[in-house]
Amino acid sequence: MTIPNTFRPLAVILLLAAAQALAGQAHEILETTGVQGGLVVHVGCGDGMLTAALRANDRFLVHGLDTDPQQVRAARKHIQSLGLYGGVSVQTWAGDRLPYVDNFVNLIVVSRPLSVDRAELLRVLCPGGVAVFVTDRGPRTTDTLVKPRPADIDDWTHFLHGPDNNAVARDRRVDVPRSIQWVSEPRWGRSHEELASLSAAVTAGGRLFFIVDEAPLASIRFLSDWKLVARDAFNGTLLWKRPIGAWVDHLRHFRSGPAHLPRRLVAVGERVYLTPSLNGPVVALDAATGQTVREYAGTESTEEILVADDTLYLVVGTSEQNRRGGGLFSRGEPAATDFR
Repeated sequence: MTIPNTFRPLAVILLLAAAQALAGQAHEILETTGVQGGLVVHVGCGDGMLTAALRANDRFLVHGLDTDPQQVRAARKHIQSLGLYGGVSVQTWAGDRLPYVDNFVNLIVVSRPLSVDRAELLRVLCPGGVAVFVTDRGPRTTDTLVKPRPADIDDWTHFLHGPDNNAVARDRRVDVPRSIQWVSEPRWGRSHEELASLSAAVTAGGRLFFIVDEAPLASIRFLSDWKLVARDAFNGTLLWKRPIGAWVDHLRHFRSGPAHLPRRLVAVGERVYLTPSLNGPVVALDAATGQTVREYAGTESTEEILVADDTLYLVVGTSEQNRRGGGLFSRGEPAATDFR
């Protein structure tokens, strides 16, 4: 239908008002559920306007489902007009089973009566994930579904599991891998002869944190590009990245040290602790956003971070007295000092 020129300004105003209302509804859904990033699934996405609004920022990946091919086409057109396609996508759905592996989705937004039962919602929700049911008047906060976190899964908060350096997890769900949950970049390390591309990795609260060299794989001679990366542990959604400053030289021989690199990253609850450069001070980050919460003065050259009973313990000093083994020379590393 063609809108007469006389009514086009009014149509634009109505569309803007509808978009603002849906943005407010999306904000209310995210506030109600407390989901701060990850995979959002919109069941019954319709024209895609609410679907697009659910991508509040780059920490979210949104997938819409609808049984009506016409609605899916309209939704795709709307999402593409906003330049959001990729971060937001939609597909036609048969309506009898959700197209996801177990423990995969952080938030399910249901806009129409479901043809699947709540057991199916719980199957695809990750531990701590939420399903919320919405109407034209907004989310029905009295009718949400939360998947509880099982008591028998565990976090790996330090280099050797916990602050006691006992590399044994308390997880009772660990089993022989039978499938791949998700795949992300980098698919390969930069070299099998020089320093490993992954310096440290820990997990807490359903998130995975790791320090990785993201420089081009084409040649180990390219300068390193170290980043702290946060991904959702259940579906791999990229949550945030932060650059790492001067780090250990990437041309050091494989397994020639330093041994303290993986001990510089700790995640406990909603906090991540690390040294954002080799001899910089320890900082605490918000686990959900990557924003700096605190910088600890006087903690330069920390080599190990431990968190136990809400107390932060640091080993400060440079212990690499014999780091020139194997014919290597110092490569921008701080001079060795005594522990203090």
